[in-house]
Amino acid sequence: MTIAPLAIDLFCGLGGWAEGLLLEGYYVIGFDIERHVYGNEKYPGELVLQDVRTLHGSQFRDAVLIVASPPCQAYSYRAMPWKRAKALPPPDNELFDACFRIQREACEAAGHHIPMVVENVRGAQKWVGRSRWNFGSFHLWGDVPALMPFSNEAKVGGIDFSGYGTPGYKSVAFNSTAVKRLREGEKVGGRWWNERDNRYPPIMMMSSKSPARARASAMIAKIPLPLARHIGRVYR
Repeated sequence: MTIAPLAIDLFCGLGGWAEGLLLEGYYVIGFDIERHVYGNEKYPGELVLQDVRTLHGSQFRDAVLIVASPPCQAYSYRAMPWKRAKALPPPDNELFDACFRIQREACEAAGHHIPMVVENVRGAQKWVGRSRWNFGSFHLWGDVPALMPFSNEAKVGGIDFSGYGTPGYKSVAFNSTAVKRLREGEKVGGRWWNERDNRYPPIMMMSSKSPARARASAMIAKIPLPLARHIGRVYR
Protein backbone atom coordinates (compact mmCIF):
# COMPACT_ATOMS: atom_id res chain seq x y z
CA MET A 1 0.00 0.00 0.00
CA THR A 2 1.41 3.38 -1.02
CA ILE A 3 1.36 6.05 1.67
CA ALA A 4 0.65 9.58 0.40
CA PRO A 5 3.40 12.11 1.16
CA LEU A 6 2.50 14.56 3.92
CA ALA A 7 2.21 18.29 3.21
CA ILE A 8 1.67 20.90 5.94
CA ASP A 9 -0.37 23.99 5.05
CA LEU A 10 0.18 26.92 7.45
CA PHE A 11 -2.30 29.82 7.54
CA CYS A 12 -4.32 27.64 5.21
CA GLY A 13 -7.39 29.82 4.73
CA LEU A 14 -9.80 28.49 2.13
CA GLY A 15 -7.29 25.92 0.87
CA GLY A 16 -5.76 27.07 -2.39
CA TRP A 17 -2.52 25.27 -1.63
CA ALA A 18 -4.39 22.19 -0.43
CA GLU A 19 -6.52 21.86 -3.57
CA GLY A 20 -3.46 21.65 -5.80
CA LEU A 21 -1.49 19.39 -3.46
CA LEU A 22 -4.37 16.95 -3.04
CA LEU A 23 -4.65 16.66 -6.81
CA GLU A 24 -0.92 15.83 -6.90
CA GLY A 25 -1.36 12.96 -4.45
CA TYR A 26 -0.45 14.52 -1.11
CA TYR A 27 -2.10 14.07 2.25
CA VAL A 28 -2.59 17.65 3.47
CA ILE A 29 -3.04 18.97 7.00
CA GLY A 30 -3.92 22.65 7.28
CA PHE A 31 -3.56 24.96 10.28
CA ASP A 32 -5.50 28.17 10.84
CA ILE A 33 -7.12 30.06 13.70
CA GLU A 34 -10.55 29.93 12.06
CA ARG A 35 -12.62 27.68 9.85
CA HIS A 36 -13.48 29.19 6.47
CA VAL A 37 -16.80 27.85 5.20
CA TYR A 38 -18.81 29.78 2.60
CA GLY A 39 -21.65 27.70 1.20
CA ASN A 40 -20.00 24.76 -0.56
CA GLU A 41 -16.56 26.37 -0.30
CA LYS A 42 -14.47 25.07 2.57
CA TYR A 43 -11.00 23.75 3.32
CA PRO A 44 -10.54 20.51 1.34
CA GLY A 45 -7.91 18.82 3.53
CA GLU A 46 -7.69 17.90 7.20
CA LEU A 47 -8.04 21.12 9.18
CA VAL A 48 -6.60 21.85 12.63
CA LEU A 49 -7.78 25.02 14.38
CA GLN A 50 -4.65 26.24 16.11
CA ASP A 51 -2.56 29.39 16.25
CA VAL A 52 0.47 28.74 14.03
CA ARG A 53 2.69 30.55 16.54
CA THR A 54 2.06 27.75 19.04
CA LEU A 55 3.27 25.01 16.69
CA HIS A 56 6.69 23.38 16.98
CA GLY A 57 8.28 22.15 13.79
CA SER A 58 9.21 18.79 15.30
CA GLN A 59 5.54 17.88 14.84
CA PHE A 60 6.21 17.85 11.11
CA ARG A 61 9.32 15.71 10.93
CA ASP A 62 7.51 13.34 8.56
CA ALA A 63 6.37 16.04 6.14
CA VAL A 64 7.88 16.27 2.67
CA LEU A 65 6.66 19.82 2.03
CA ILE A 66 5.50 22.86 4.02
CA VAL A 67 3.54 25.68 2.42
CA ALA A 68 2.38 28.86 4.12
CA SER A 69 0.38 32.01 3.42
CA PRO A 70 0.73 34.29 6.46
CA PRO A 71 -1.67 37.25 6.62
CA CYS A 72 -0.78 40.04 4.22
CA GLN A 73 -2.95 42.93 5.42
CA ALA A 74 -0.23 44.73 7.38
CA TYR A 75 2.12 44.70 4.37
CA SER A 76 -0.58 45.56 1.86
CA TYR A 77 -1.82 48.56 3.79
CA ARG A 78 1.67 50.03 4.16
CA ALA A 79 2.14 49.82 0.40
CA MET A 80 -0.81 52.11 -0.18
CA PRO A 81 -0.24 55.74 -1.27
CA TRP A 82 -1.96 57.21 1.78
CA LYS A 83 -0.25 59.41 4.36
CA ARG A 84 -1.79 57.39 7.17
CA ALA A 85 -0.38 54.17 5.73
CA LYS A 86 3.08 55.63 5.14
CA ALA A 87 3.20 57.00 8.69
CA LEU A 88 2.70 53.62 10.34
CA PRO A 89 5.60 51.95 12.20
CA PRO A 90 7.16 48.83 10.61
CA PRO A 91 4.86 45.79 10.61
CA ASP A 92 5.38 42.91 12.99
CA ASN A 93 6.98 40.05 11.04
CA GLU A 94 6.18 37.51 13.75
CA LEU A 95 3.82 35.40 11.65
CA PHE A 96 6.10 35.46 8.60
CA ASP A 97 9.11 34.52 10.74
CA ALA A 98 7.16 31.73 12.46
CA CYS A 99 7.03 29.86 9.14
CA PHE A 100 10.80 29.69 8.86
CA ARG A 101 11.18 28.81 12.55
CA ILE A 102 8.81 25.89 12.05
CA GLN A 103 10.71 24.76 8.97
CA ARG A 104 14.03 24.91 10.83
CA GLU A 105 12.66 22.88 13.72
CA ALA A 106 11.10 20.34 11.35
CA CYS A 107 14.40 19.88 9.50
CA GLU A 108 16.31 19.44 12.75
CA ALA A 109 13.83 16.81 13.95
CA ALA A 110 13.82 14.97 10.62
CA GLY A 111 17.58 15.05 10.15
CA HIS A 112 17.20 16.31 6.59
CA HIS A 113 15.93 19.34 4.71
CA ILE A 114 12.17 19.78 4.34
CA PRO A 115 11.32 22.34 1.64
CA MET A 116 8.99 25.21 2.37
CA VAL A 117 7.33 27.79 0.12
CA VAL A 118 5.85 30.93 1.69
CA GLU A 119 3.40 33.14 -0.20
CA ASN A 120 2.59 36.78 0.43
CA VAL A 121 2.16 40.09 -1.39
CA ARG A 122 4.64 42.24 -3.25
CA GLY A 123 4.41 44.90 -0.55
CA ALA A 124 5.98 42.53 1.99
CA GLN A 125 9.35 42.70 0.23
CA LYS A 126 10.29 45.97 1.93
CA TRP A 127 10.03 44.25 5.31
CA VAL A 128 11.01 40.61 4.73
CA GLY A 129 13.35 40.76 1.74
CA ARG A 130 12.95 40.29 -1.97
CA SER A 131 10.70 37.46 -3.13
CA ARG A 132 12.20 34.72 -5.30
CA TRP A 133 9.31 34.54 -7.75
CA ASN A 134 5.82 35.80 -8.34
CA PHE A 135 2.81 34.27 -10.01
CA GLY A 136 0.68 37.30 -10.80
CA SER A 137 0.18 39.09 -7.49
CA PHE A 138 1.26 36.03 -5.46
CA HIS A 139 4.91 36.42 -4.37
CA LEU A 140 6.96 33.49 -3.08
CA TRP A 141 9.82 33.06 -0.59
CA GLY A 142 11.72 30.01 0.62
CA ASP A 143 12.51 26.92 -1.44
CA VAL A 144 11.07 28.22 -4.68
CA PRO A 145 11.97 25.86 -7.57
CA ALA A 146 14.32 27.14 -10.26
CA LEU A 147 11.75 26.42 -12.96
CA MET A 148 8.39 28.05 -12.32
CA PRO A 149 5.28 28.57 -14.43
CA PHE A 150 5.05 32.03 -15.91
CA SER A 151 1.89 34.03 -15.46
CA ASN A 152 1.11 37.47 -16.79
CA GLU A 153 -2.36 37.07 -15.35
CA ALA A 154 -3.74 39.59 -12.95
CA LYS A 155 -7.12 38.03 -12.48
CA VAL A 156 -7.95 38.65 -8.87
CA GLY A 157 -11.33 38.48 -7.22
CA GLY A 158 -12.98 37.83 -10.55
CA ILE A 159 -11.61 40.93 -12.30
CA ASP A 160 -9.17 40.42 -15.17
CA PHE A 161 -6.37 43.00 -15.34
CA SER A 162 -4.22 40.93 -17.72
CA GLY A 163 -2.39 43.16 -20.14
CA TYR A 164 -3.45 46.37 -18.43
CA GLY A 165 -1.79 49.34 -20.10
CA THR A 166 -1.09 47.57 -23.39
CA PRO A 167 -2.66 48.59 -26.75
CA GLY A 168 -6.08 47.11 -27.32
CA TYR A 169 -6.53 46.09 -23.68
CA LYS A 170 -10.14 45.41 -22.77
CA SER A 171 -11.58 44.26 -19.48
CA VAL A 172 -14.58 44.73 -17.24
CA ALA A 173 -15.17 48.12 -15.71
CA PHE A 174 -12.58 49.12 -13.11
CA ASN A 175 -11.17 52.22 -11.53
CA SER A 176 -7.60 53.50 -11.24
CA THR A 177 -7.59 52.96 -7.46
CA ALA A 178 -7.96 49.20 -7.89
CA VAL A 179 -5.27 49.13 -10.57
CA LYS A 180 -2.91 51.05 -8.29
CA ARG A 181 -3.44 48.50 -5.53
CA LEU A 182 -2.86 45.64 -7.93
CA ARG A 183 0.42 47.19 -9.12
CA GLU A 184 1.51 47.61 -5.51
CA GLY A 185 1.01 43.90 -5.01
CA GLU A 186 -2.10 43.73 -2.93
CA LYS A 187 -4.41 40.84 -3.66
CA VAL A 188 -7.55 42.74 -4.53
CA GLY A 189 -10.48 42.33 -6.83
CA GLY A 190 -13.13 44.42 -8.45
CA ARG A 191 -15.88 43.66 -5.99
CA TRP A 192 -13.57 44.38 -3.06
CA TRP A 193 -12.71 47.88 -4.23
CA ASN A 194 -16.28 48.63 -5.37
CA GLU A 195 -15.86 48.69 -9.14
CA ARG A 196 -18.95 49.14 -11.24
CA ASP A 197 -20.18 45.55 -11.25
CA ASN A 198 -23.91 45.41 -10.64
CA ARG A 199 -23.89 41.66 -10.08
CA TYR A 200 -22.37 42.07 -6.61
CA PRO A 201 -22.76 44.46 -3.70
CA PRO A 202 -19.90 46.91 -2.96
CA ILE A 203 -17.89 44.86 -0.45
CA MET A 204 -15.91 47.82 0.88
CA MET A 205 -19.18 49.43 1.99
CA MET A 206 -20.11 46.41 4.09
CA SER A 207 -19.27 45.79 7.72
CA SER A 208 -15.84 44.29 8.34
CA LYS A 209 -17.71 41.39 9.99
CA SER A 210 -19.96 40.82 6.99
CA PRO A 211 -19.98 37.20 5.74
CA ALA A 212 -19.87 38.50 2.17
CA ARG A 213 -16.76 40.52 2.91
CA ALA A 214 -15.12 37.60 4.70
CA ARG A 215 -15.83 35.36 1.72
CA ALA A 216 -14.44 37.93 -0.71
CA SER A 217 -11.27 38.30 1.34
CA ALA A 218 -10.77 34.52 1.51
CA MET A 219 -11.31 34.10 -2.23
CA ILE A 220 -8.92 36.94 -3.08
CA ALA A 221 -6.19 35.35 -0.96
CA LYS A 222 -6.68 31.85 -2.38
CA ILE A 223 -3.60 30.39 -4.10
CA PRO A 224 -4.15 29.80 -7.85
CA LEU A 225 -4.54 26.12 -8.71
CA PRO A 226 -1.78 26.07 -11.41
CA LEU A 227 0.74 27.44 -8.90
CA ALA A 228 -0.22 24.97 -6.16
CA ARG A 229 -0.11 22.01 -8.53
CA HIS A 230 3.30 23.01 -9.91
CA ILE A 231 4.85 23.23 -6.42
CA GLY A 232 3.27 19.88 -5.59
CA ARG A 233 4.69 18.20 -8.70
CA VAL A 234 8.18 19.53 -8.05
CA TYR A 235 8.38 18.16 -4.51
CA ARG A 236 6.31 15.00 -5.06
